Amino acid sequence: MPYDPPPHLAGLTLAEIAALVEARQLPPVESWTPQKMGESHMVIAADGTWFHEGGVIRREAMVRAFASLLTRDAAGHHWLVTPVEKLSIEVEDAAFIATDCVRKDDVLAFRLNTDDLVIAGPDHPLRVAGTADNPALYLHVRRGCEARLNRSTWAQLAEIALAEGADAKGWRITSRGMDFALLP
Repeated sequence: MPYDPPPHLAGLTLAEIAALVEARQLPPVESWTPQKMGESHMVIAADGTWFHEGGVIRREAMVRAFASLLTRDAAGHHWLVTPVEKLSIEVEDAAFIATDCVRKDDVLAFRLNTDDLVIAGPDHPLRVAGTADNPALYLHVRRGCEARLNRSTWAQLAEIALAEGADAKGWRITSRGMDFALLP
């Protein structure tokens, strides 16, 4: 069955983005209690590239499938969870990369390197890290996992903030009624 990626964010309405987000069906990882634990021998590099035993995973469908099984526990460890196994996975920075951003009405919508669409807000907050000279923004995706905004997506977000203007609190942006800082 061929894979049809979602259309570009800029060409979608807020209702269309929300419908695509709602239509995304993920495995019920939270309800699984695997008995076997182990090591996946997988690494997600800081640039979002997935590796298995040192080799790049080139099939995007495999990356999307594995990404749908990702969780991160309270200690910050990432796991691939199936009904049978819970396998550790090394993540150098964030499990996902945000590759596009758009402002639609009062929300910020993001596209990830896995073609997931995420709307920032109470369930998907933005977190700022790094320094003022080298900021890093992260978006909560699901199950404790985050997406780091790549440089161009951070620039898109900064352009939106510049157009909306700074307030007394500095450079900030809102989405779904939540206020987020853009600089540490």
